[in-house]
Amino acid sequence: MKSGKLGINGLGRIGKLSIWQHVERKAFSGIVVNIGRPAGTSLDDVAGFIEKDSTYGTVHNYLYGYKAGRLIENLDEKTGSMVINGVPVTILSEARNPKDIPWKSYGVDVVVEATGQFTDPTQPADAPGGAARGHLAAGARKVIVSAPFKIKDKSASLPKDAVMTVMGVNDNDYDAATHHIVSNASCTTNCLAHMIKPLLDYFGLDRILTASVSTVHAITGSQLVLDRLPKAGATDLRRNRSVLNNIILTTTGAAKALSLVIPEMKDIGFIAESVRIPTSTGSLIILAIDIQDDVEHDPTDRELINQIYRDAAKKDKRGYLQYSDEQNVSVDMIGHPLAGAIVEGKETDTRTATISFDLKRLNGYTDEVGASLGRTVIDIPVTKVVAYGWYDNEMGGYVHTLADRTVSIASMLDA
Repeated sequence: MKSGKLGINGLGRIGKLSIWQHVERKAFSGIVVNIGRPAGTSLDDVAGFIEKDSTYGTVHNYLYGYKAGRLIENLDEKTGSMVINGVPVTILSEARNPKDIPWKSYGVDVVVEATGQFTDPTQPADAPGGAARGHLAAGARKVIVSAPFKIKDKSASLPKDAVMTVMGVNDNDYDAATHHIVSNASCTTNCLAHMIKPLLDYFGLDRILTASVSTVHAITGSQLVLDRLPKAGATDLRRNRSVLNNIILTTTGAAKALSLVIPEMKDIGFIAESVRIPTSTGSLIILAIDIQDDVEHDPTDRELINQIYRDAAKKDKRGYLQYSDEQNVSVDMIGHPLAGAIVEGKETDTRTATISFDLKRLNGYTDEVGASLGRTVIDIPVTKVVAYGWYDNEMGGYVHTLADRTVSIASMLDA
């Protein structure tokens, strides 16, 4: 391609690792990164931040192995430019509001919104404090938000020009002519969607009774290193506790986001919870589903569930879903294997029980109904399935799929 430039707004975890992805892919003629403020004492300090990472090492070693040399060169303090792995990269530090970033003058067509601040697609370009739509007003043609949409006005619906996708699940929902603001969902939603979809495809919506998910999640930049006094009005006091010393219960919007990616999930009782643990990256989803079973003709057991995932992984030619029979730990997921979800088959578990259901408790029950059936209690076989899915919530499981989404949208700009 190399016909247009990529814009990245924000140089946090997602912004920096997105640079790593795109200087390797070289799908764009250049990258323009807006950090919105001065950083360090010189451009060399910014280059050093981009080059080194406490989780993944250095960009040159990550891309080319331990023998590789430095890839960042030709720093120009006056223009804020440098070259990384042969790709021109320009750093902007003046504007914080998306509408004020000069994307048009730099030839940027696609912007990755990676600050985590501008996630409401209903906000106008001139909203106080800024909005994702401001990137379009500044000259970009498409905006990709590296987080789930969060609409502040609960009465508002998703605009027609906005869509949330997970690569390999519903990425074909994107319409280049219609959609200009795209959410790549979250790392957790990406993993969860790839774990849910094979089971939903196999069993069908009518057999899945309920579902719940707990994500054991690595720390994020919003958490605190040391305990801090809560801000005025803060209601979740756990968010002010040290991430180094604690397992912290928190919330996740994965259930709501999943319903935008897989609409059928709206018809299933679904609960999603999150636990933060003191690791830098590498997270785990524990998925529990209750299935109305057929123990006589098609019993659901551990081997069947694993085979469903094996088959789905084989069909996934892009590798977003992978299956493993190994005994993994979280560090094994760091940078590996560029997948949204890695199902750990050794831990899959199933239990089938017969549930006695009293029909008299149903709304609309009458004695005539009971008489016609000849009984008021029926037995329903239900199997609980528990499946485990690993994901690198930063580079491997999320930024990789975000980059795929970015390149695919850019490739359809003038199609």
